[in-house]
Amino acid sequence: MTGVYLVKKKSRLLDIMVTAALLLFIAFVTYRVSAGLSYHWDWAVIPNYLFRWDAEKGKWVSNILMQGFFTTIRLSFWSLILATLIGLVMGILRTRERLFFRLLGRSYVELIRNIPPLVLVFIFYFFVSDQIMPLLGMEDFIRSRSEAGQQWVALFFAPPSLFTSFMAGVFTVALFQGAYITEIVRAGIQAIEKGQWEASAALGLCWWQQMCFVILPQAARQVLPPLANEFINTIKYSSIVSIISIQELTFQGLQVISSTQRTIEVWLTVSLMYLLLCFSVSLLARRLELTLAVKSV
Repeated sequence: MTGVYLVKKKSRLLDIMVTAALLLFIAFVTYRVSAGLSYHWDWAVIPNYLFRWDAEKGKWVSNILMQGFFTTIRLSFWSLILATLIGLVMGILRTRERLFFRLLGRSYVELIRNIPPLVLVFIFYFFVSDQIMPLLGMEDFIRSRSEAGQQWVALFFAPPSLFTSFMAGVFTVALFQGAYITEIVRAGIQAIEKGQWEASAALGLCWWQQMCFVILPQAARQVLPPLANEFINTIKYSSIVSIISIQELTFQGLQVISSTQRTIEVWLTVSLMYLLLCFSVSLLARRLELTLAVKSV
C-alpha cells in the first residue's frame, strides 16, 4: 500500500510540474508577442463576430464566426458519413480473395494517399461543378424549391448559391479520408482469427452473413480508436476547402482578420473552436469504446 501511495504521489507531483511548465511557456509566449512584436491585444472585437443583436428579430443571432463553425460541423458530418461508407466498402474489397477486388481497393488507396489534398480540392471542385451537378440537375432542383425547402437545405447543407461548392468540399474530404479509413477497416478485418471464419462457415452462413454478423462486429471494437482519430482528422482537414470559398470556420476567420487586423486573437479563437469540436468527438468515441468493451465482457 505504501508503494502504491508513493507512486500516486509522484505521479501527482509530475502532473503539477508539467502543468506549471506549460503555463509558464504560455506566459512566456504571450509576453514575447506583446513585448517583442509590440502587439497590442484587443479581445473586445471577438464577441461581436460570434454573436450579434438582430434588431428586427429582437434577439441575439450567430455572426460569421459561429456561422462558419456550424458550416464546419455540417461539412464534417456529411464528409464523415461518406468517408466511412467509402472506407468500409473499399476495406472489405481489400480483403477479398478475388484479385480484381483487391486491385480496385489498392488502386484507390494508393491514388488518393499519394495526391496532395489541395490538388484533390481543385480537381473535384471543377469536376463536381462542371460535370456532376449539371448532370444531376441538383442546383436547378434546389433553386426551384419553395423558400421553406431552401431553408431546410441551408440548415442541413448550405445555401443554394453555395451548394455546389459545399458538395465539392464534402466529396473531396470524404474521398481523401476514405483512403485512410479503408486501411483501418482492412487491418481490423484481417486481425480477426481465421477460426471465426471457419466456425461461421460451419454454421452454414454465407459470406455476406459472416461479414455482417460475425466479422464486422468483432472488428468494430478493434478499429474504433484509430477510426476516432481519423474522424478528428476529417474535422481538421475540412479547413482546406476554404480555398474554394466554402464559408466554413477557417474561411470566416480570414474574413474577420481582413476586417479587424486582429490576427492572433482571431486565430486563437478559431483554434479554440476547433479544439472544442474535436475534443467532443474524442470524448464521444471514448465513451463508445468503453460501452463496446463492457458489452464484450
